Amino acid sequence: MMMKITSFMTGAVLGFGLLCSPAQSAPLSADEIVSRADEIRSPQLDYTVDVKVTSSKADKSANTANYEVLIKGKDKTIIKTLSPQLDRGRTLLMLGRDLWAFLPDVSKPIRISLQQRLIGEVANGDIARANFSGDYSASLLKTEQIGGKKHFVLELKAKSDEVTYDRVIYWVRADNYAPHKAEFYAISGRLIKTCSYESYKELAGKKRPSRLVLNDPIVKGQLSTIEYSNMKVEELPGKLFTKDYMKKIKY
Repeated sequence: MMMKITSFMTGAVLGFGLLCSPAQSAPLSADEIVSRADEIRSPQLDYTVDVKVTSSKADKSANTANYEVLIKGKDKTIIKTLSPQLDRGRTLLMLGRDLWAFLPDVSKPIRISLQQRLIGEVANGDIARANFSGDYSASLLKTEQIGGKKHFVLELKAKSDEVTYDRVIYWVRADNYAPHKAEFYAISGRLIKTCSYESYKELAGKKRPSRLVLNDPIVKGQLSTIEYSNMKVEELPGKLFTKDYMKKIKY
C-alpha cells in the first residue's frame, strides 16, 4: 500500500513539474534578428567613434578621409570631417531622417539626403545611421551555410523613401547574430553596392566588425572601406545635437 502511495505521489510531482516547466524559447522574429545584429554593429547607447574611409579605383591612387562621429540614440548623429584638409570643418548633423551640412564658409546649413555620397561608395547614411531595425521591415527568406556556420538571409524593406536604401538583403550568423554581408538596392531594383562586415575586434566592450568593405557591383576594382576605432560609450548632452550648436563646434 505504501509503495502504491509513493508511486502515485512521485507521478503527481513529475506531472506537475512537466506542466509548470518553462516552455522553450520561441524563435526570434526577423525584426528581432535585425535588432540583435544592430547591437553587434554598434552600441545602443550614446557613443563616439573615429572613422576612416578609404576609396579606391582600379589603377588609381586611393583617397582617404577621417571623421569623428558622435551618436546619441538611434536618430541623432554628428559627423565632423577631420581630413582631408580641404574638407576639414565640414560638419553633418542628422536629426531623425533629416540631414544637414554645415560648411565653414557658408552661413546657413544645407539640407542633404542620406543617399548622397560622402566619399567613394560610402553614402552619408552609411555613417550617420548605424541601425537597420528602425528604418526597415524585415522578413526571413531562408538560411544558408557559410563557412560551416548557419546564417539567416533576411530581406529588409524600407519604411520610408528618405532612408539610405530601398531594399537590403542581409546575411546574419545564426548562433551569435553577427552581420556577415549585405546587398543594397535602389527603388528601381538595381543593385547599388555590396558590403562585407570584417575584422571583428573588441570595440566598446563587445566584438564588432571594425572594417566594412563596400564594392561597386558594376565597376570592377572600385571599392571603399570604412574602418572604426577608438569607440567609446559615453553620455552625450542633447544640446550638442542642435543646429545652433553646430556653429560652436571646434576642430
